[in-house]
Amino acid sequence: MRNSWKIYVLAIVSFLVGTSEFVIAGILDMVASDIGVSVAAAGQLISVYSLAYAIGTPILIALTARMDRRKLMLAALALFFAGNVITVTTTGFAMLFGARIILAISTGVFMVVALTVSTKIAHPGKQGSAIATVLLGFNLALILGVPLGRIIAGTYDWKLIFTGIGVLSLIAMFVLLLAIPKAQGDAPVPIREQLSLLKSPRISVALSISFFWIFGYTILYTYISPFLLTITGMSEQMVSIALFAFGLASLLGSQVGGYGADKWGIPRTIIGGLLFHTGVLFLLAAFPHSSILVLPLLMLWAFFAWSTGPVQQVFLIGMAPEASGIVLSLNTSIVQLGMAAGAVIGGIIVEGMSLAAVGWLGGVGVAIALIPAMLALSLRSRAAAETQKLS
Repeated sequence: MRNSWKIYVLAIVSFLVGTSEFVIAGILDMVASDIGVSVAAAGQLISVYSLAYAIGTPILIALTARMDRRKLMLAALALFFAGNVITVTTTGFAMLFGARIILAISTGVFMVVALTVSTKIAHPGKQGSAIATVLLGFNLALILGVPLGRIIAGTYDWKLIFTGIGVLSLIAMFVLLLAIPKAQGDAPVPIREQLSLLKSPRISVALSISFFWIFGYTILYTYISPFLLTITGMSEQMVSIALFAFGLASLLGSQVGGYGADKWGIPRTIIGGLLFHTGVLFLLAAFPHSSILVLPLLMLWAFFAWSTGPVQQVFLIGMAPEASGIVLSLNTSIVQLGMAAGAVIGGIIVEGMSLAAVGWLGGVGVAIALIPAMLALSLRSRAAAETQKLS
């Protein structure tokens, strides 16, 4: 019990940095209007964030591997504070673009280190719970941070969100300085060694599930607020409610996905989740003008979309149990790359076709994930059969 509150502190700060990532999708139309760019162009703020997170985080983690963990977390939060200051004081799109890069790499580094530190200060046998608690804080940003951000931006100004996050990050630095003990870093794992896992066909195919799953999801989610406002015709207040319901459903889906991996098995949970995810996106695209239908469909979309994450992580760990940390780190980078690609393609669809078309193309993206999913499960079955023969 002695160190439990310290883990909750890490979870609260995770909520803070998570909000800086997720909230931009909820206020995209307001940001675009304020800085004088199209919604599609503003969507690339999500692309650059994801690219910076995916590429910058593993490099910085490798370079700072031996650094004291508390000092590294404080440095990451200092950089995070700077990113929020630039966001608030921005005078144009290019400046905001740079701020998103700074926020991405600082968030990525903080999350990796926070997860590591949580396992070191947790009681023996409670490391898994510690990680889950920190991740819960990050995931709560989607449930609470995004709709609250939409309300604040609609009532006052979207920059007030980042002002608040910046102030709170300074307070977080002070609390972490007092609460978190010094902890030595680990021996660095070279980037080349981390990427060597991609040479395994089983792992590379399995990782491509993550890419296409989040790729299809992000095509629509990047533009969810303008979609609900202009296509569905929801009011400002209703959009905030819809985003809150979406977040709650995503949390429930994540829990059910983890349960399903144990209860129903990995193949059924992955394939079932992707099939339902695809179907719901097509239904959203087919009936976008009915608020009565769209709200429950949004919740079903969030539920099935986020049910894939936990079971996919279990699947990957089972493929490389001796290098679970590295394979999960690779998965995080792949997910962020998928988000970047989804935001780019979504922007092209919005500019070249229509905002209403993002649902259809998102569904196609998720459907593509079924191909590597079936292939990866087939390779898994073959490997298990060969192991059984040898034994």
